Amino acid sequence: MSPSDLAAPKDGSGATLANWRELPYSRWSFRNIDALIPTETIANAPDDIWSLPAAPLDLADFRVRPQGGGTLDLDGFLTATETDALVVLKDGTIAFEAYANGTTATTPHIIMSASKSITGLIAGILSERGHLQLDAEVTTLIPEVAGTAYQGATLRQMLDMRTGILIDLDAQRAYSAAAGWDPVPGDLPPTDLKAFYRSLSIKPQPHGGPFRYVSANADLLGWAIERATGTSFATLVSDLLWRPLGAEQPASITTDRHGQARATGGFSMVARDFARIGQMMLDDGCRDGRTIVPLSWIDDLWTAGDRDAWRQGEWQKLFPYRNFSYRGGWYVIHDQPKTMFAMGIHGQNLFVDPENRLVIAKLSSQGAAVDNAAWAVTHRALPEFRRCLAS
Repeated sequence: MSPSDLAAPKDGSGATLANWRELPYSRWSFRNIDALIPTETIANAPDDIWSLPAAPLDLADFRVRPQGGGTLDLDGFLTATETDALVVLKDGTIAFEAYANGTTATTPHIIMSASKSITGLIAGILSERGHLQLDAEVTTLIPEVAGTAYQGATLRQMLDMRTGILIDLDAQRAYSAAAGWDPVPGDLPPTDLKAFYRSLSIKPQPHGGPFRYVSANADLLGWAIERATGTSFATLVSDLLWRPLGAEQPASITTDRHGQARATGGFSMVARDFARIGQMMLDDGCRDGRTIVPLSWIDDLWTAGDRDAWRQGEWQKLFPYRNFSYRGGWYVIHDQPKTMFAMGIHGQNLFVDPENRLVIAKLSSQGAAVDNAAWAVTHRALPEFRRCLAS
């Protein structure tokens, strides 16, 4: 029986902290996070919504071939990648839109680690305004982690995944429970994110080296941002991004039991607002000519990523591109056409292609956290979307 043959619970019955990221429960839980995990609302500005006019284009001849399989049309591609929502923008208009598995245009859906890209934008805005010093060591803002493996790590190294942190299995188990995403193991007391970082006992390693993906970096960065500004993370996102962006729906972010935001993976939003983020990135950080994210930060994302750090890192074989980097929470393809994307487990993707004026927002409930086949066919679909939507 394939994952697609499993019926999702219609009312969430059976979904728990122990299984919410597994099929069939994920099809319900990914759009009902607040029923399982504490969340904080990220307010939008209902009277100032960024209009996305619809101009549907014909994708009837869309074809993509997965590894080791037959050619898929668009419906086949969406089914094969367990797509819950897809919004494609061409020149700032909705060229294609599709929903499945109980998700609709007004249904928020968790974006998992694509959240890191949003956290990076908040860090960039604050840095450009002089409210956050990215070259500072994290212990200058969070002295509570002095003496842990984070000693000596800068905010920039955390943002670019170039710390020496290596979370072992025991630490990962404690981390997931501290964030409120997993049940607290029976051999551990109730905990929270701040307590996790204060007691982190993994072996210190040098910072500033190759790319090493560690989700805990972004959650600690979120705490540092709150400490630097004296403002809750959800409020900052609302004031600096969500309201100015003209989001059509409120977003939310999961928190631990004491209200600390899960900056690394806890954002939920509707697919159109996910796409609006991409359109803003495509438009040099602007919405209708109004700057939201400084152009200098957008340029930095495109140009300042260390390609050698990526080549020497642990994921260098994951992507088929010759020239690649990770900067400020965003993945950057330097091959032509240059493309930037945000990515989260279970199939969350946001692609930004300036040359073709194309944005693709894709939300999914793939059964595996990392599905290499689904990932590969999604990237193979990019040139096909470009071909089908070429002016």
